[in-house]
Amino acid sequence: MVIGWLTVRCAALVVALACLSTLALAQNPDATTVQGIARDWLVLTDRGDAGASWDAAARQFRNALPRERWADSLRKAREPLGALAQRAILSTTFATSFPGAPDGNYAIVLFRTSFEKKADAAETVTLEREADGVWRVVGYLIR
Repeated sequence: MVIGWLTVRCAALVVALACLSTLALAQNPDATTVQGIARDWLVLTDRGDAGASWDAAARQFRNALPRERWADSLRKAREPLGALAQRAILSTTFATSFPGAPDGNYAIVLFRTSFEKKADAAETVTLEREADGVWRVVGYLIR
C-alpha cells in the first residue's frame, strides 16, 4: 500500500535510485541521523498515532496530504497487517534529485519488516532535509 506523495512515483523511484549518479551510500555521516528519525516516525505509525506522525512529517508531506486523509490512509494500510513483530534497516541511500520531486536533499531508508499478519513486508521511508536543516519524513510506502 502506498501512502503520501509517492503514490504515483513508487516504481519510478525504485528504478531511479538504482540509476542516479548523485547517490551516496550509508557512509554519509547523516545516515545514523536519518535512520533514527525514520525509526522514531515509524514508532508513531506503529501506535496508530496519525496526528503525531503527520505533525512530524515534512511540509511537502503535510501540504500534499491533509491530516484527515493521512489518518484514513494510515489506518487502511496498517490495520490489516496487525502488530509490528520486527523491523530491520536494509539500506540508507541519499539523493539530491529523483523524478517527480523538487531538487533537494533526500534520504531513503529501506526496512525489512514483519507484522503479525504479514511476515515479509518492506517499508520505505523517504526523508527531506528542510530549510531549517532538519530531516523530516516526506514519503512512506509499505509493500
